[in-house]
Order: sequence, then structure tokens, then C-alpha cells
Amino acid sequence: MILHGPSGPLARPLRCPFFSRQDTWTFVFFWKACMKNLIAQFMKFGVVGAIAFVIDYGLLALLTEAFGVNYLVSATISFTVSVVFNYVASMRYVFTHKEDMSRRREFIIFVVLSVIGLVINNLCMWAGVELLGIHYLITKIGATAIVMVWNFVTRKIFLDAGE
Repeated sequence: MILHGPSGPLARPLRCPFFSRQDTWTFVFFWKACMKNLIAQFMKFGVVGAIAFVIDYGLLALLTEAFGVNYLVSATISFTVSVVFNYVASMRYVFTHKEDMSRRREFIIFVVLSVIGLVINNLCMWAGVELLGIHYLITKIGATAIVMVWNFVTRKIFLDAGE
């Protein structure tokens, strides 16, 4: 990569000590390929997440409305059921299993990350309903968006073997 230094008869272009022109193009190509794969993976994650959301949201509404269960208890139960589905579907269709990690350890990490997600979910639910006075079903949509980002980033870091 050429950087332009001071002008004048003795001036010459400065060379970047980190990248050559070829390195820059290689980096750009690699970056585009990585982003394409990441976007495709995120889209798969979105499909699995949408199904998990229907399970989570539907069970939340059913337990709260039909059976009179407190919304926080319902949110915990529905979140837990959706996590089991999400583990099976995510590790089959979205993320690549790390060969050096046992399925037991993988599941434990998945559950720990999900429990942290549950805490984030319930804090969002509590804050939305109790502090802001927003209906619990509307609050759930925002909580889901926040937890979705948490889930994707942490699962990508800790569970995905990559390609």
C-alpha cells in the first residue's frame, strides 16, 4: 500500500510497512469471503431462532393466558423449552462441531450461555413490564432481539469450529 508523503522534488511515495498491494487485495478478498459465510451462517441462525421464538413466545402466551402462570415463570419455562430445541437445531444446521470438544462439554457450554441469556431475557422482561409499563408480549420481542445477539456472538466464539 502506498502512502503519499510530502510533495517536492525529493519526495517519494511512502510504503506501508504492514501490507503490500497484493496483501491488501488478498485481505479484501478474504474479508468478503468471510463476511459472505458469516452472513449465510447468521441467516441460518435466524431461521432456527425464528422457530425457537415461536416456541418461546407461544408457550409464554399459553402458560400466562390459558393457565394463569406468572409471566416471569412462564418466560423461564418457555425459554428453557426453546433452548433445548435451539441446541439441537443450532448444532446441527448452524454451527460446526469442534472435534476436540465432547458433546457433553458442548451442551454444558451451550446451557451456561443460554442461562446467561435467560438472565438477560428476564431482566429485559422485568424492566419492560415493571419499570416501563410495556405489555409483556411486546417486551418479549425486544428481549428476544437482545438475547439473539448475545446467543449468536457467544456461540460463534465458544462453540463454532468455523470453516
